[in-house]
Order: sequence, then C-alpha cells, then structure tokens
Amino acid sequence: MDNMKVLIVDDSAFMRKMISDFLHGFQGIEVIGTAKNGREALNLVEKLSPDVVTMDVEMPVMDGMAALKEIMEKFPRPVIMLSSTTQSGAESTIRALETGAVDFVAKPSGSISLDLHKIRDELREKVLQSKNAKIFVPLDPKKNQNPPLYLEKYSKISTVRDKNPSFDSKFRHYDQIICIGTSTGGPRALQRVLPELPSELNAPVFIVQHMPKGFTASLADRLNKMSKIQVKEAADGEKAENGTAYIAPGGSHLTVIKKGTSLYVKVEETPIRNGHRPSVDVLFESISEIEHHKNIAVIMTGMGSDGTKGLSSLKEKGNTLSIAESEQTSVVFGMPKSAIGAKLIDSIDHVDHIAEKIMHYIQS
Repeated sequence: MDNMKVLIVDDSAFMRKMISDFLHGFQGIEVIGTAKNGREALNLVEKLSPDVVTMDVEMPVMDGMAALKEIMEKFPRPVIMLSSTTQSGAESTIRALETGAVDFVAKPSGSISLDLHKIRDELREKVLQSKNAKIFVPLDPKKNQNPPLYLEKYSKISTVRDKNPSFDSKFRHYDQIICIGTSTGGPRALQRVLPELPSELNAPVFIVQHMPKGFTASLADRLNKMSKIQVKEAADGEKAENGTAYIAPGGSHLTVIKKGTSLYVKVEETPIRNGHRPSVDVLFESISEIEHHKNIAVIMTGMGSDGTKGLSSLKEKGNTLSIAESEQTSVVFGMPKSAIGAKLIDSIDHVDHIAEKIMHYIQS
C-alpha cells in the first residue's frame, strides 16, 4: 500500500517541526514537504501533489484562507485547517469549511501552541480519515447551487424511499421534534438543510455537530444569517421554541427534557461518549425519554458511528421517522452508513432533499 503523502503549511518553524514529528511514519503517513505561507504551499501542491494538506489559517504573504480557495479551484484535495479558538479564528474556520476544507483541528493555545501534543491523536485520525473524504466545489452562499453527485450508486436508496413511511395514527396529533446529528462535513451539510426550512416551522430543531469549544457560536451565527428559522448556540435551561434550531455548544452535551407541556434545553459536561462531547447518542437518547411527541431524526455526514445507538432508542418507542444522508453527498459516509447498516433508517436522501423530506414527515 502506498504511503499517504502530506504537506504541512504553517508560518512557525516550531509548529511545522511538531506537526511533522506527529505525522511522519504514523500508519503509512509520509510528510513530503512543508511550507511557511500560502504562496509556497500552492507551489508545492502543484509540484508534489500531496494526498492531504494541513493548513494554518494566519500566515504572512498569503494566509490560509486565500491559499485554500486557490487549492480548491486549481488542485482540489483534502485540506485540514489548524485554527485558533479566538473569535476571529473560529469565524475563519467556518468560512474555510464553506470554502471546501474537509475538517479542522483547534490549536490548544494559539498560533504557536507549546502544548500541541494535546491534539496529536486527533490530528492523526483526521489526516488518515480525510484521504477518503469526498471533495466538493466551494459553496457560493449567494446561489442555491447543488453539490455535484458522484456516479457510484447506493442500491438501498430507491428501496428505502419506496417505503414512503408515515407516522402511526396514534402519533399523528403529537407535538413534533426535529433532531440532527453530524460530524465531518457537517457545517456544509447544515448549510444545505437549515436555510430550506420555513420560518413557520412547527417544531424545535436540536443539533449536535462535533466541534470543540469556541467554534459552535460562530457556526450558529453563520447559519442564522442564512436561514429563515432562528439558529443559535443552545444555552442551559432555556425553553425550546418552535422555529428555532439549537446547536450543542462545543465541548458540552445537549439534552432535552420536558417540564409540564414545554421542552427545555440542558447543556452539561458529563462524560465523553463515543469519543465525543457533544455526542449525537446523548441527544437522541434524551429525546427518546420524552412522551407525547413524534420525532424526526436525521444523521448526516461524519466519520464513526455516533448516533446509531441513540437512534435505536428513539425507534424503540415507535414515534420516530429517520433520515440518513446519502453516500453520494456525504463528505464521509460513516455515521449514516452505520445507522443504515443497523436497519434504523426510513429514508436515504441527498443533502439537498433532506429539508423537503423533513417537511414531508412533519405533515404526514
């Protein structure tokens, strides 16, 4: 098996050395070059054709955002951003994910992180996983452009769609909850789903996007500007309202509880599940305990299997219809594939059809 070729881009010689030491020789990873700014990176991408690029955001001559844009236009390939947790760093990271970056890793303590070892394992895993990630052209937020679909077909799509399920009659008049779980590629997928939901949406939306602290507020703000419904980072103790989407804060689990006839948000730093906090399983399991509601659960792009166990809990109650993002539009077809393999999915849809399917289920 050929080595996985990686190019490292960072303006700090210390950071370049640390990242190289973390990656080179690990499970077939070969660091084939380093660059200290975006301009050098572009030259080396063209010359060396790496499989994956790790890209710092803040650099002289040409910063990571400008370099990423050119790479995606001229030499598209997986790019993982290394970002600071400052507000400007978080905003840049969200823009980078829109521009085509596959994923990001948060530097633990700023541009030059002496404690970079804290993210060593995360960086290794994301670099290894990104080699097989699908690459899509950058989104133009001014256009409702459809993502390109790949030619391979997933045979179960038509089979699942033909079922055209609806809620059992005993659940028809219940209040409704929408819950969404996603990971790698999720910010882009959420941009294809949430803006298509109507402002008069008669249900709250609860979202787990795997992210560390410091990034979900920027994600929520960006999605809120694009959407007809309100999108916000969830706050502990707040009452859930219809037509509002609540995103789990990075580093904390999101759960939902019922008091009287109303739903309330709980945000807590309870133990990590499946390597994640927030965890989709934790959200879904909390919703499975809520009586007299019908649920629409969505699992979109992401590596791993988070969400499958929680979806099983939801489906056991019989009041949940479930949607998985298709392999063709998933950046990483891990989480949806796991739920499909467990026979927990009612419909498999391309990302641009998911909002339509949610509304169909709400009206069924």
